[in-house]
Amino acid sequence: MKFDSVLAEVDGFGRFQLTTILLLVIPRMTLPFQFLLNNFIADIPSHHCDVSSLDDGGVLGNLSQAERLIVGIPVQEDGTPNSCEMFAEPQYHLLLNSSNITALPTVPCQSGWTYDNTTFKSTLATEWDLVCDRRGKNKATATIFFVGVMFGAMSFGSMSDRFGRRIMLLVSYVSGMVFAVASAFSTTYVMFAVLRFFTGFCITGIIIVSTVLSVEWVDIEHRKLVGVIDSLSWTFGNTIFAAIAYFVTDWRGLIISVTSPLILAIITWRWMPESARWLIANGKLTQAQMYLKKCAKMNRTEESTETLKTETLSTIVVTEKRDRAYSYLDLIRTPRMRKLALRTGLLWFCVATTFYGISFNISGFGLNLYLTQFTYAFIEVPAKVLVYFLLDKVGRRPTEVGALLMAAVCLAINIVIPNDMSVARTVVAIIGKGFSSASFTTLVLYSSELYPTVVRQNGMGYNSFMARLGVAMAPLILLLDEVWKDLPQLVLCSAAVLGAIVARTLSETRARCLPETIEDIEEQQQ
Repeated sequence: MKFDSVLAEVDGFGRFQLTTILLLVIPRMTLPFQFLLNNFIADIPSHHCDVSSLDDGGVLGNLSQAERLIVGIPVQEDGTPNSCEMFAEPQYHLLLNSSNITALPTVPCQSGWTYDNTTFKSTLATEWDLVCDRRGKNKATATIFFVGVMFGAMSFGSMSDRFGRRIMLLVSYVSGMVFAVASAFSTTYVMFAVLRFFTGFCITGIIIVSTVLSVEWVDIEHRKLVGVIDSLSWTFGNTIFAAIAYFVTDWRGLIISVTSPLILAIITWRWMPESARWLIANGKLTQAQMYLKKCAKMNRTEESTETLKTETLSTIVVTEKRDRAYSYLDLIRTPRMRKLALRTGLLWFCVATTFYGISFNISGFGLNLYLTQFTYAFIEVPAKVLVYFLLDKVGRRPTEVGALLMAAVCLAINIVIPNDMSVARTVVAIIGKGFSSASFTTLVLYSSELYPTVVRQNGMGYNSFMARLGVAMAPLILLLDEVWKDLPQLVLCSAAVLGAIVARTLSETRARCLPETIEDIEEQQQ
């Protein structure tokens, strides 16, 4: 007997399921706040060396700010002051003749920097002078956060399969909020980096646990709808994030503002159900029966509760022992599981690298930061609505392959568009962002359907680990523009193409029951 048969008796998509999904919307909406936070708190505003101490030696009186810039800082080709260098000695003659400055000796900034605070009151860059030769440290804060997410995915995936979905969701809520708020009070760069690592580590539980919990409570027909709703909660959060960042321009205040909604998630957690699939797979039949009866009552199918006996539920998992703990090693013990893990892991790496590589580059086209962030978020709405219709019309696999190939095409087009056509490049990037978002939406649902119940959370944890490895690489990939302006686009395009090739090798899951055991995977036809 399959769990889907039991779920059908209590209604696989009723008030109970809708309530569960609604309870997960708010915590899911906070995820883009944390994941894309660096787009704003780590922004590097226009800056130049601090030359406020320069004067004319007492001969002509104090120099104005404009005159200090002329005598203290060389001018770049675009006519703006150099960001990282100043003259070794004040060049007072430039007040009279500034035509030839190429031979004048320069040195790195000696007394810090002056920043343009028109857009932001403060950022990490202005707080700890993470510019010029320290620019890498500024980008590294995103990488450090996602390294934490990467290890957190493995940990929460394993613990969720061992201790349950529900309790680990609460652990993620509380610990993620504590570390995020603490990071806003950092007094040093090292302290901030460490706290952001642990924020990423803890917050990742929301991602993998909420997705699996939603999918495990709904029937086959509505799995795609749940997957798209789950993904749209990210999109709405992403859209709201642009507005919050517009009004909160101090990096400390922004962190606190985007973390505070987790308080509501903690309050509403008491109504969150445990996964009945997980309870049955782990031999906790009495608790599973309790949640199934609660589901039947809310869905007004109480007449079916007579069939929800522990003897009936015990027949659902009969091919494998329920009294042993499953681990990540079970992902590679058998041939088909090993192939599945290898393919999905590589696919998640490619999809995440592409998606976040585009998402992190909101300032790379020279247009308004907030407008770009908003349009990057808003384009996900039609992309995910399109995915909803394609998942059943053409299937999970073709949708995933097609979305990745179209994202690759957009990235390739931007390589050949001239850099001075910033509007055209941004439009193409936004379209590419839509396709990459569609690929991510499809992949989350697709992967949760590919893995069996007994190791589904381990599988999603492993996949999330691989994705965060890709995300951690994304900021470093964007630094390749120092080698060649379009090299980041080329790398991201290649990742999207590789992902499409890998996705083509996976089996289709459309209209299929969720596998319950590893034996189901080993016996299924491709």
